[in-house]
Amino acid sequence: MTTHISASTGAAIASRRFRLPLAVVLLISAMLAWLALRLGLWLSLGSERPDGMGLIHPLILGTWFDAWTMSYLLAPLLLVSAVLPNRLRLSRVGDWGRQGLLWLALAILLFGIVAEVIFWQEFTTRFNFIAVDYLIYTHEVLGNIWESYPIPAILLAIALSASLVTLLITRLVSLRVQAHRWQHRAALVALALALPLAATGFANLDQASNPDHYAEELAGNGLFSLAAAMRRNELDYQKFYATAPANVSARLLAQAGVDWRVKNTPNHLRKVSQAPVQNNYQPEISLPPEFIRRPKNIVLITVESLSAEYLDSFDGKQGGLTPQLDKLAAQGLKFSNIYATGTRTVRGLEALSLGTPPIPGQAIVHRPGNDHLATLGEQMRSQGVTPYFIYGGYGYFDNMNNYFRGNDYRVIDRTDFPAQSIAAENIWGVADESLFANTLQTLDKAHAQGQPFMAQIMTTSNHRPYTFPAGRVAGKQGSRSAAVSYTDYAIGDFIRQAQSKPWFNDTLFVIVADHCASVAGKTSLPVAKYRIPLIFYAPHLLKPGVVSRMASQIDIAPTLMQVMGMPQTGFFGASMLAAQQGEPRAFISNYQDLGYYKHDQLIVLSPRRTVTAYAIDPHTFEASPIAVNPELAREAIVYYQTASTAFKSGMLRFPQPPAFLAQGAAHGQS
Repeated sequence: MTTHISASTGAAIASRRFRLPLAVVLLISAMLAWLALRLGLWLSLGSERPDGMGLIHPLILGTWFDAWTMSYLLAPLLLVSAVLPNRLRLSRVGDWGRQGLLWLALAILLFGIVAEVIFWQEFTTRFNFIAVDYLIYTHEVLGNIWESYPIPAILLAIALSASLVTLLITRLVSLRVQAHRWQHRAALVALALALPLAATGFANLDQASNPDHYAEELAGNGLFSLAAAMRRNELDYQKFYATAPANVSARLLAQAGVDWRVKNTPNHLRKVSQAPVQNNYQPEISLPPEFIRRPKNIVLITVESLSAEYLDSFDGKQGGLTPQLDKLAAQGLKFSNIYATGTRTVRGLEALSLGTPPIPGQAIVHRPGNDHLATLGEQMRSQGVTPYFIYGGYGYFDNMNNYFRGNDYRVIDRTDFPAQSIAAENIWGVADESLFANTLQTLDKAHAQGQPFMAQIMTTSNHRPYTFPAGRVAGKQGSRSAAVSYTDYAIGDFIRQAQSKPWFNDTLFVIVADHCASVAGKTSLPVAKYRIPLIFYAPHLLKPGVVSRMASQIDIAPTLMQVMGMPQTGFFGASMLAAQQGEPRAFISNYQDLGYYKHDQLIVLSPRRTVTAYAIDPHTFEASPIAVNPELAREAIVYYQTASTAFKSGMLRFPQPPAFLAQGAAHGQS
């Protein structure tokens, strides 16, 4: 009798449970969890938290973002439900699968909430490009988290909490399903496709914009904000970094001799007039004393990951890895104290083409609105010089092709190289000798057509997996040192072949690294790890020598403009060969930390408007924390703030010719 009553009671309890689809249960669970998170973050703000309508608005808007975020996350579940056969869905295995999926989803949800709380404690913001950066530097980030928090205990707590909530939900809600008819399946597929499309059309992070920074952040959803940051590739300077008033910025830059504003140049419409080029540039732009006469062409060789420490001629201690580059340095003009702006190729390309300090977040090469800027190529083209970007790999990587095409370079990459011209290749690109062989053909054609050229070449061989054609250099395939030696060999061979060309005597060869091989160090911005080689080589144009004055990658473009006798406009950098120069300084960064190196001090601007300073030993480059020098800090802030604002506002765009002239030029070139 007792057993009969218990069974009846159990059946009655089961019959009183709500029957809800798993997708609805997950939607409700996520919405409640994110609401609780939002309220918890609000409470953590203490006296600075918004009250009254200041709280209601982000709560309502937050629900909006939460719902659209779930529309993305639930779409795969709806598709799975649409295609699973009824026999499996209605079986006990199906029941277990739904309960297991519920536990897994709850565990991931709780893990995300814990991650958001930790991130909020550090930055008082939802996930943004800093979080994207964390996904890039996983080793350092995970190591820091492991040392800072009791991770095993947190993970155990998440697992137990997810189990308890799953048990509670399954006691209150039945996840049993009914058989699907074809109409149900069609509706689920349509919903799975429509929801993400609707979310993309209706939800935009800009809708959270609010003068109250905390209200704006509370309105966001961490996953939605993270996805937006990955798409937009930016970290807003004004919101996260120390700032200075606009009048202070203008005054300090003027005192430093920086005139970055883009101006119309006298010969601007030459690129659409098809007028012959006779190298009759502005006579008032003085020829640097290091030069005998001006070049007509420039070949800018950007070498992958070439740290200065690899070259004996730059005080390296690697032991003869680069005999060809060392020879060119002795015969040319060696710049011995140059610093890269960042840690990736796109940062080097940005600095070399645009002459702008690295703005936080992704490089401008990656960002929307990066076309027709006052790049070296745009300005050279306006003066009748044809710019090329020639890359040994596939230029879609890192958006390189789009960036350079959008700035009027003629782009040539791995897809343009004939198969018979490729001696060897790997995942990153063709062997450097093959890149240079195709470059020679391109430059020969340009010269035959009477076109002065500026060719920026981007190598790939000095990159993992460090493979190259056999028999070229000593050293083991797969080792970085051997790859450095091979790149050195390829550059030397390229110069030797170029010496027989009719355009060689009028060409300036510039050899520079995009960035160093490694940026690991005791500090976030180890100065020594940003020092790169720079060599000007043109035996018929300039005198051998050494320039030991410190400078930045962003100073190379304006230097080349001066050497060519062309007006410099839109650059934050300055010619390294100018008769009058400001105090030497350099810019280094790692996406979120922005460094300003001057007077043997490094000012570091970081998110949360943090400013720190280090004394840098000029010989060992060891860094020691010191009190912040207010004057240097202001200079650093002014440079980075102005550069960020100038790009975002479109003030770095180069004046374009009228549409009818541009169309005529395009027709004439086709």
